[in-house]
Amino acid sequence: MKRATYNPRVSPSSSSVEAPFFERVAELPWLGLGISTEYEAGKAGLNPLALHGAHPELVQFLEVGADLERGVDADARAWAAAGLPTTYHFLDVNLEEGEDLDRAWSAATVASARALNAAWLCGDAGLWHIGVRDLGHGVLMPPVLEPESAAEMARNVRRLRNWSGMEVLPENPPAHVYLGSMHLADYFASVAKQADCGLLLDAAHMAAYQVVAGHDPLEALDRFPVERIVEMHVAGGRFFEHEGERFVEDDHGVAVLDETWAIVEELIPRAVNLRALVFECERNKAEQVLPTFKRLKAMLPR
Repeated sequence: MKRATYNPRVSPSSSSVEAPFFERVAELPWLGLGISTEYEAGKAGLNPLALHGAHPELVQFLEVGADLERGVDADARAWAAAGLPTTYHFLDVNLEEGEDLDRAWSAATVASARALNAAWLCGDAGLWHIGVRDLGHGVLMPPVLEPESAAEMARNVRRLRNWSGMEVLPENPPAHVYLGSMHLADYFASVAKQADCGLLLDAAHMAAYQVVAGHDPLEALDRFPVERIVEMHVAGGRFFEHEGERFVEDDHGVAVLDETWAIVEELIPRAVNLRALVFECERNKAEQVLPTFKRLKAMLPR
């Protein structure tokens, strides 16, 4: 397959947002292996640009986690100013709630993404706040795993894609408790089909869900539309217990759980449209994260 390349001088175009997904994905750039960041994470952890300078073969793009309250920090601006590839991971857009997905907030989000020349929009698909939207109301809750919710999310993914002219990749979010009758994999398979969109599969979040639900790490992934995975996340986590129940804390440390690796190793060879693989490790030290970057680099298709 011929891969589109990232061109920092060309902004995302709205000309093809209504084309079928398998036509649109062919136009998305190959970003390779990247690192995530959130506002001022570098003060206590990694400097993305410095890590790229030392290991350009391992750290090839930056996923910028941002919200409108805090904006984009100096590390992300420096990365973009260097003309290096980015994606924009929103931390304040409710994809499960159509009433909340207003044009003004969406327009400001898209403007922030375009200022970084982001290749696409992505983010945990659920509720980033509850009640009246305002700055400072940040919270993340997973979607209710029911068909009605999946249909609503699909409508909102389409709306944001049409408004922005950019690809929108919903991500399976982290949680300790999930409500609803659907398996998480089936829920996002339904969203992707109805929205005709790509997906951001967070392997660490999926592993945590499987643990909480009492499933094998690969449960239901044979039904998951792997060909729609455009981006994948890997992150460290830790087990903890509460009132006799076992949970996973999505701590973005360097200790990646075996359950997460099982999902990554199963899906990457089948993810024919994968464009980006992110190691979420922004608050650690460089020497601690390099072994995992090297392991992930070896797993990417050549």
